[in-house]
Amino acid sequence: MRLLRLGFVIALASGLAAILIYITGVSNPDWSFHISNEDLEALRSLQSHFQQCVSANGLGLQAVSGRDYCEITMKFPMETVPKWRDPKTGELEGLSFDFNLCEAVATWEQVRNTTTILTREYIDALPNGWEEYAWRRINKGVLLNRCENRTLCMEKLSLVLPQRPPYIPRQFGRCAVIGNSGDLLKTKFGNEIDRYDAVVRENGAPIENFTEYVGTKSTFRLLNRGSAKALDKVAELYDKGKEVLIVKTTIHDIMSKMIREVPILNPVYLILGSSFGSAAKGTGLKALEFALSMCDTVDMYGFTVDPGYKEWTRYFSESRQGHTPLHGRAYYQMMECLGLIKIHSPMRADPNRVVKWVPSHSLITAARIASEKVLRRIGAGSADPLAACSIIEKRQKGKITSMSGFKKAAIEHQKYVKGTTMYPLEHNPGHGLLCMVP
Repeated sequence: MRLLRLGFVIALASGLAAILIYITGVSNPDWSFHISNEDLEALRSLQSHFQQCVSANGLGLQAVSGRDYCEITMKFPMETVPKWRDPKTGELEGLSFDFNLCEAVATWEQVRNTTTILTREYIDALPNGWEEYAWRRINKGVLLNRCENRTLCMEKLSLVLPQRPPYIPRQFGRCAVIGNSGDLLKTKFGNEIDRYDAVVRENGAPIENFTEYVGTKSTFRLLNRGSAKALDKVAELYDKGKEVLIVKTTIHDIMSKMIREVPILNPVYLILGSSFGSAAKGTGLKALEFALSMCDTVDMYGFTVDPGYKEWTRYFSESRQGHTPLHGRAYYQMMECLGLIKIHSPMRADPNRVVKWVPSHSLITAARIASEKVLRRIGAGSADPLAACSIIEKRQKGKITSMSGFKKAAIEHQKYVKGTTMYPLEHNPGHGLLCMVP
């Protein structure tokens, strides 16, 4: 009996030791043991190209490597004057910001393969989608009992919910996202902006009286909570309802009533957002996310990105407070040097400007695969685009979107994902996807 007990104790100890070794291995910060030499070389090369790109294009910004190939610190010149104060501490914004290149590459490359419009099929496919998720997309001041009354819940959201995505990745070629910064008045970008395939604007930013600076074309307009609540006023800006309204906040009774009763001719949709770090907030970044999810290339104007620009203003109003301009500028420069966007500003006004040292497409692909492994993303390292799908559902029979009028890149993308629609799972720590297969 004693031998049996001793054997049991030894077996138990061995099991606990094995578990401890496993946990230690999984949590080991020296993640180089878990990825190949090719993965390490891709991350090393990405960081090198990124640092040289920031040095060549960042107008004084410098990118300093951290303790591994993912960490990077963006530093502003010492003579930069910060303007924003933390509302809690009262402290001025600093001149350096830490970013994670692996997180940025993995997340943004996933965005480029997903749809960012919320649909009924997305909510239908989620476990308890109408009761729980839909509740979060409706004003919580309305007593819907967590959407247990599915009919009432659908009635409110159906105003802005298509059954399937109205837009797909690569649907447009060249796209421009127009911010509201006062630096737009320093350069006449109007004619240049009007030559893009699609133009995304923000909130209630006017076009009339500013056309030589901001152009006349407007394909989409992304709205925050304040603008969405004044949807009837914002709609006065539009040319016979041609502009599509993308709302980044929750739906609410005020908006529902306006859509029903006010003659708003514009299509209205809700954006389904990906999860980013603390630096990536605000309407501007959501507009870039929306554009990157359906455009080959994305250029940005009016985002106050030049390090030497000292004022934070709108081009159509007085100075404003509440933003973190230096943090945002550093993040946008990071996006440019990952090949995601191209920045246009008074100090970068040449439309033919070449962004030097941008990593190649093949390098970004290799770095994305390595980054997913480092971050232990769902489906990391797999060549199958469906490997990142946390939830896979079969699409219900219905009208299939005709691809005959789409550009070649969009058709090729549909072939690559095997006709599957990929949705980002909001606030998902593993950055998984909900995938609707044909």
